Amino acid sequence: MRLSHFMCAAVVAAGCSVSAGEQQSLIAHLKAGKPQTIVTYGTSLTAGGAWVGQLQSALNRSFPGLAKVVNSGAGGMWSKWGVDNLEERVIAKKPDAVLIEFAINDAYLEYNTPVESARTNLVNMIDRILKANPQCQVILMTMNPPIGVHLERRPKVDEYYEVYRQVAKERKLLLIDHSLNWKKILQEDAAAYNKLVPDGIHPEGLGCETVILPQLLKSLGIDGPAATPK
Repeated sequence: MRLSHFMCAAVVAAGCSVSAGEQQSLIAHLKAGKPQTIVTYGTSLTAGGAWVGQLQSALNRSFPGLAKVVNSGAGGMWSKWGVDNLEERVIAKKPDAVLIEFAINDAYLEYNTPVESARTNLVNMIDRILKANPQCQVILMTMNPPIGVHLERRPKVDEYYEVYRQVAKERKLLLIDHSLNWKKILQEDAAAYNKLVPDGIHPEGLGCETVILPQLLKSLGIDGPAATPK
């Protein structure tokens, strides 16, 4: 399967809306030859996301032997769990960079997490990570929009994604807004979206490779092609 022209354009066009923080310490340090540990922290979209391994492979190609990606995500979890497990699953790993995404499950109705509570939990995680290591680069991510029954269970997911945009702006953190790319694909070709996200919420390997990974690498400032569509 190859990406259609509009899907390629979606990734490039939406990517220009990503807001970057004042420092790009992760890639700057890698380019300087300094080993870096990257922790990915979030829901099943992280825990089982092919993009995590794809990111490790891309970093291996660009910076051989310097980058270690640790997947600390957990399926079915949300920001309250993120706060409760931060010490063991993130801070104890002594990360140089942390990628955080919990919004899609904060929006899950059964977890009863108000938008303001999701924001408080996110800020708590950011503050504690930076207290442990003020030089750590904290990166926030929105993910794909759920559809079908998964959207019914998360009817206000966009409000939770907006929290990540607002906090990233306020704290001058790098925001990787994957939601914009995914929404464009969903709006222009629902059949293509369904192939990349076959269960309506979890992107499979090709979706990660052709939508998530390119935006990750572009936002991080890694040179060269992000991925090769199949």
